[in-house]
Amino acid sequence: METIKITSPLTDDIISELRAGQKVLLSGTIYTARDAAHKKIITAMQSDIDCGFDVKGQTIYYTGPCPAKPGDAIGPIGPTTSGRMDAYTPYLLEHGLKAMIGKGLRSQTVKEAIIINRAIYFTAIGGAAAVMMRCVKFAEFIAFNELGTEAVRKLEVEGMPLIVAMDVYGGDIYSM
Repeated sequence: METIKITSPLTDDIISELRAGQKVLLSGTIYTARDAAHKKIITAMQSDIDCGFDVKGQTIYYTGPCPAKPGDAIGPIGPTTSGRMDAYTPYLLEHGLKAMIGKGLRSQTVKEAIIINRAIYFTAIGGAAAVMMRCVKFAEFIAFNELGTEAVRKLEVEGMPLIVAMDVYGGDIYSM
């Protein structure tokens, strides 16, 4: 299977073309958030408070980047275990989140929510944080700065190597 180049924000047309196991190079705008930020994002959304970005159509990368060295947009930026976000994911998908990037298994509830909401889950290779940081061309804090490395950041990425872990058709590389 050849590698496909895609750009975030993702559309339903792009997502419908992706299949579990396919390699992609992702470019465009994505956001970082781990479990503490997810809790704050949902609380803000439920209270009609600005959470720094509109999740509709967006991609969230489950990561807590290391500090950037001078001249770098960001420090090493490896994936966090995705299961820690499973309690929050169905709500975000129902409100338009289109893609998630992380590592590891997802719950059955999340798998079903991915299919129902026509979303996608990508896995990033753990241990490749230094490689992933080279894909980040720009990074800025946009919400919950008090969370430090877990604050929400807006990233501009170019050619981020990912694997489709779960697709809209129920394909799942963890059960192949």
